[in-house]
Amino acid sequence: MRCGTPAREVFDGLSDPPVLQEKDKLVAEVMRYVLFKMHQNSDCPIKREEVTGIVTKNYRQRALATLVINETKDRLAATFGYEMRELQRTRAPATRSGRPSHPQLNVEAKSYVLVSTLDPEVYSKYVEDKGAAHLSGFAFAVISTIHLAGVQMPEEDLWHQLKRVGLNENDETHPVLGNNKQKLEHLVQQRYLLKEKVAGPEGHFMMYELAERALDESISAKIKHHISQVVGASLQK
Repeated sequence: MRCGTPAREVFDGLSDPPVLQEKDKLVAEVMRYVLFKMHQNSDCPIKREEVTGIVTKNYRQRALATLVINETKDRLAATFGYEMRELQRTRAPATRSGRPSHPQLNVEAKSYVLVSTLDPEVYSKYVEDKGAAHLSGFAFAVISTIHLAGVQMPEEDLWHQLKRVGLNENDETHPVLGNNKQKLEHLVQQRYLLKEKVAGPEGHFMMYELAERALDESISAKIKHHISQVVGASLQK
């Protein structure tokens, strides 16, 4: 199974105990890497090439990497209640004239995130980090604002709306969030937002747009539900 072994031999030998043990070791290694990396990088997506690199550093067969990743997904779900979800990343050019259109998809640029499949009550009681609730609230405020603006929004307009809830663009010592700009940038790193420079009639400006993670149905549905609750509560008042 070492480098140069034909892919057929890899799969033909999977029923042999020694080969199964090596495959299981690879799966365990990928599981550890994904769990540690998501925690270390504060929930930022992990690039697919990082994951496949764990397998291909000793084995060249691309089919083996796919096999290991698929089994890793099954074990993470069965053991920890996590879905290892694949994201297809959006990439925008550095500068674009006029308002940006829909995000451009690059089919080679894929990454993974862990999404809990546990019952919401169980997750809230045993898994959820209550100390990070302020970050979730910030993300909700930003994503909801851009969602209501039509999926994309100039940076100036975004901060104008955030100031209405007490979030100033230049505040580096917010009592809860700390550096507000850094927290917004972190949403870009987590792939909830896409940020790009746009050329306008008065010069260049920054545009924020919902990225693939915020557009995922599981997140999008929650955002719409929470917005409807907030609107409903406001109408009742």
